[in-house]
Amino acid sequence: MNELRLDGTPGPLRWINNPAGWQLEPDGSLAIEAAKETDWFADPALDSVKDNAPAALFATADKDFLLSAKVTVPFASTFDAGVIQVRASRTHWGKLCFEFSPQAQPMIVSVVTRGRSDDCNSAVIDGNRIYLRVALLGNAFAFHYSFDAQFWHLVRHFTLGPIDELQVGFSSQSPTGQGCRSVFSEINYGPRRLRDIRSGE
Repeated sequence: MNELRLDGTPGPLRWINNPAGWQLEPDGSLAIEAAKETDWFADPALDSVKDNAPAALFATADKDFLLSAKVTVPFASTFDAGVIQVRASRTHWGKLCFEFSPQAQPMIVSVVTRGRSDDCNSAVIDGNRIYLRVALLGNAFAFHYSFDAQFWHLVRHFTLGPIDELQVGFSSQSPTGQGCRSVFSEINYGPRRLRDIRSGE
């Protein structure tokens, strides 16, 4: 279970933290099952770091790119999520989550970690499917979500600082639950620069 290959990604995906299970479908979709009490989060108020959620990440040297996927999550417990991640190091990373809120609502959530995590809740989503996308623009990232993979809503624009090697990919988490199986389909990667972060074009 050291690596797997997806059509369209520039290289193999390697696991950081093994999943409870995973499956690659003939249509190119990837299912990742997180075990119970798994998360990526460095609490800004407490001396608490969780970095045990399974992630399938690939390395990229592209200075600009777009990575998107349709994310489906059968929500059961608070903070269950399907995630697109960018990782510069163990202490510098970002994640864009389709997550189950404490109010029992699917929600777009972003976390940017530079030593400690900066956590931000965004839009409430009706249903258990949404498109997520990350764009790299030189030294900056932009997170977006979409209902149709055509019109994109900006969630966050940020930097992780200087990056020696960037890893990007997919994760599933279940911080308070007994596990979570997230499915990533319609995966699309392209080494091109986003023209406008606000409109998402």
